[in-house]
Amino acid sequence: MATPTGYPRELVHDARLRDGSVVHIRPIRPDDAPRLQELYDRLSRDTAYQRFFTVMKRLPPDWARILATVDYRRRLALLAEHDGPHGVELVGVGRYEPTDEPDTVEVAFVVQDAWQNRGLGAILVREVLDAADARGMRRFRAYVLSDNRRMLDLITRFGEVREHKMEQGVTELVFTRRAEPVGAPRASG
Repeated sequence: MATPTGYPRELVHDARLRDGSVVHIRPIRPDDAPRLQELYDRLSRDTAYQRFFTVMKRLPPDWARILATVDYRRRLALLAEHDGPHGVELVGVGRYEPTDEPDTVEVAFVVQDAWQNRGLGAILVREVLDAADARGMRRFRAYVLSDNRRMLDLITRFGEVREHKMEQGVTELVFTRRAEPVGAPRASG
C-alpha cells in the first residue's frame, strides 16, 4: 500500500529493549488493520481486558479499521514490530486520540504478553508523549484499570498527574508530560 498523506517518517526507527532485542517503531497505516486483529488474537485475556475493559472473541474488523486509520496529527498510533517466525509481527501499540477538550488527548497502550517486562511499554509511552508534544498536545488523559499497577506506574514515571479519579475499578488520570522521566539518568556536566 502507498504511504498515506502526511505520514510522519521522522517517527520511524529501531529501538533496543532491555534484553537486547530490537523492535521497529513506526506510525500505523490503514493497511495495518488486519495486523491489529492478529495482535489482539495473541493477547492473553488479562492483557486484552486491561486494554479494552472487555474481552472479545476477536477484535471486530470495523474497530481495527478505525484504530488503523489516523490523521497523524490529532490521532496517532505507533506500532512496535519484530521479525517473528511467520514474518513481521506487531508486538505493541501506543496511541493518542482527541477528546472533547482541544488541548487534551487520550492515550492507550498495549504490549503483547511475551514482550512485557522488557521495556517496550516505557518506549511506547515516551514515543507517544513525544509525538503528541511535537504536535502541540500538552495534556493527556488515560483510563486504566485500578489494579493495572504497571501502566499506572509508567504514567506517573513519564507524567505529572494533575487530576486523579477512581470509579468502578477504573482510574482516570489527567497528566502533563514530565520534562525528565522519574528514574532517568541525569546528564553530568
